[in-house]
Amino acid sequence: MGKEKIDWHAFGDLKDASQAGDYGRVIQRARQIAASTQGDLANSCDMSQAAVSRLENRGVGAYNTATLASAANALGLPFELVGLANQHMNGHPPVERREFLAAAVAATAQPLASAVSSPAQPEWDNSQAAALRMATSSYRRLDATIASRSLAETVQGHLRLIQTVADLAPDAPHRARMASVGSEAASFAAWLAWDMADHGSARRWYGSAIGAARGANDILLCAYQTGSLASFEADTGNPHEALRLVTHARHQLGPNTPSLAAAWLSSIEAIAHASAGAHQACGKALQACEQHAARIPDAEPVAWPWIFAFDERKIAACRITCAARLGPVHRMRVSDETIATALRGGHDKQRAFLTLDVATRYLAAGDAEAAFTLAGRALAEGIRLRSGKIAERARALRRSYSATSPPSMVREFDNQLHTAYL
Repeated sequence: MGKEKIDWHAFGDLKDASQAGDYGRVIQRARQIAASTQGDLANSCDMSQAAVSRLENRGVGAYNTATLASAANALGLPFELVGLANQHMNGHPPVERREFLAAAVAATAQPLASAVSSPAQPEWDNSQAAALRMATSSYRRLDATIASRSLAETVQGHLRLIQTVADLAPDAPHRARMASVGSEAASFAAWLAWDMADHGSARRWYGSAIGAARGANDILLCAYQTGSLASFEADTGNPHEALRLVTHARHQLGPNTPSLAAAWLSSIEAIAHASAGAHQACGKALQACEQHAARIPDAEPVAWPWIFAFDERKIAACRITCAARLGPVHRMRVSDETIATALRGGHDKQRAFLTLDVATRYLAAGDAEAAFTLAGRALAEGIRLRSGKIAERARALRRSYSATSPPSMVREFDNQLHTAYL
């Protein structure tokens, strides 16, 4: 998105919205002044248009500072107008996508350099947390196409940096803000460990993420991290623990749970029930998921961390995973349209993982050729991305198939598995 030199402070309504703390309105007015659409801003920030709409309609309240920083940077808007003081961007060239990560990490080093060069306490504001969140967001975007093993060490170094900066926090509010930043980064470290099939480390990092969210006194974030751990447990063969965690997350959110959060938790519950072989309970949870999702467009915008879209693709993916987990005893119907919807777009690793669930359904229906053709494609992607999670699921699929004389595509798949030492 191109950024012209604009005197943003000349617009009184924009300044009024900033002073009121309605930073979504600030972003909206700045976008209109810059003659940009929500789609333009979404593309510049790697967000969905729906997420931009929710951001702009958030009103006065808590905001994800990384999202604000990304939107302000894309528009050329001074950071102080979105509550991120001392981060003026006017007069600086746009940060290209390939330079974004380096710029974010360089920004995180600034408070540390100040602390070393002077014995005085650095001047604190929201910029430290914003810069660190921007770095975490950058790593998350890289995860879509880069092997987790290539990111894990860097992300753990990033976590150490967050802890170092947090130790410099001058008061309780700033410490709470840094705890929130640490929770987000620890959750991502858990996801990377999960993808590497390092389940012990994944649980440890998710535990750290939940503990940090509690330290931040952020109920929404705590519930999100609890639900993330529930999703991990449902996937790794601990459905009863997953269901306990889902119940706990709902209790944390209370009676006013946002529709998006409710739909997401119901999807995790459905997969947990499917993993336990509870067909009817799975069906009820899927129905609840769809009902909650139908209310999302009319609901109040939900605060971070639920800024992702929970749409028909997510529901279709959940249905396919549930069908795969229930196995041949309970033949849950999954249409070709549902499969096409679920596999459309999305994260490379997640799409490969879902493809293995589709292959599992073909195998249960007796179509080994279709099953192992799909599984071979997914495994090739898993090997490219060095995903232990995908390789383990591929091995589970192969173990479920037995034949005295396996066809050629199964033997080819066995050769692929033999090379998948990740």
